[in-house]
Amino acid sequence: MKKIHLLIILLFSLFSCKQSDSVSIIPDEKIPAEIEQFGFKTSDFNILNDTIRKGDTFGSIIENQNLGDKKVYDIIEKARDSFNVRTVRIGKAFTFLRSKDRYKKLEVVVYQPDKSSYYVIDLRDSVLVYKKIRPLTFKQRTIAGKLDGSLSEALSKQGVDAALANKLTKVYAWSIDFFKLQKGDKFGVTFTERFIDDTIYDGVDSLKAAFFEYRGKLIYAFPFAQNQNSGKLDYYDDQGKALKNFFLKAPLKFVNITSHYTQNRFHPVQHIWKAHKGTDYAAPTGTPIMTTAAGIVEQTGYTAGNGNFVKVKHDKTYSTQYLHMSKILVRKGQRVSQGAIIGKVGSTGLATGPHVCYRFWKNGVQVDALKLKLPNSQPMDKKNLPRFMTQMKPLKRELDSVANL
Repeated sequence: MKKIHLLIILLFSLFSCKQSDSVSIIPDEKIPAEIEQFGFKTSDFNILNDTIRKGDTFGSIIENQNLGDKKVYDIIEKARDSFNVRTVRIGKAFTFLRSKDRYKKLEVVVYQPDKSSYYVIDLRDSVLVYKKIRPLTFKQRTIAGKLDGSLSEALSKQGVDAALANKLTKVYAWSIDFFKLQKGDKFGVTFTERFIDDTIYDGVDSLKAAFFEYRGKLIYAFPFAQNQNSGKLDYYDDQGKALKNFFLKAPLKFVNITSHYTQNRFHPVQHIWKAHKGTDYAAPTGTPIMTTAAGIVEQTGYTAGNGNFVKVKHDKTYSTQYLHMSKILVRKGQRVSQGAIIGKVGSTGLATGPHVCYRFWKNGVQVDALKLKLPNSQPMDKKNLPRFMTQMKPLKRELDSVANL
């Protein structure tokens, strides 16, 4: 009986061992992925990353790598063929790829003058120098929001580069008075952003479409090239009407109107009632003043009342004048383009604080620029309207999908 009992125990043990062996799992060894930088396997090198400091030159940073004077000279001479070694700038990155042995011999130098490109100086055989451009990708997105302060602030809350605000103000400079936008006004924008190597953000690239709520109306903007060969873009609303006018709305950006055109105003300096035939825009001293339309500088100078001033003749009908400048930046007879900086805000002449008084003439008579209906730029050719509508409609649908916030 004891023998039978021992036999059963032995068989059970053998069965358990076999069962255990059959379900054992040997984990797979994970092979680490090779990491590349600048086209080189990082595991092959001892890597040193650094930046150009004050007093550094291209020669001085490689001299410290025990290459010898002759080798350093040869490297510099070879590198000159690809880039100006004298233009290495403070704060720009460079990388040394060195041997992994105890000598840490310099084998590759990489200099990065900007985010989108870098130079490689390969020393492993003969000296080889070449430039690499990182691939750019473009991603499109549409955002919408409501104003609760400046346009820049509203865009910043949505993580958008401030450069987009500048693009929008330029596009709408002829159709929207940004001084009169109100809290709660809506906007929507479709735009593209650049990414280096698909991951490094490189800013706003282009504006594809936009709308602004202005005085209760949505004003759209769509870029379109009437002449496809030239590729020159102008902006049009959803009906194909040009947004660009002959005149900008104002000679400054993002400032306050402190005094309007009027036939009877109490002068803050002279303390008498008199006509004020201009519009005052307050801004800090030194703020750039733009000419609101292209033309020829008719007058520059100084008077006791106007202070430093510039007057621009735009055509046979229109002229504008800009008063109280701290500095005049143009000369009489000079041709200026629309938006050109002609001076800087000041408080010269009869002025209680820094501002520009903007005056407007039509047929030799001073008029209120804010109430004047001004001519538009060249309208869209009717033959181009179908092509514009085809391009515009999907962009408008995208904007309209975010318009109801």
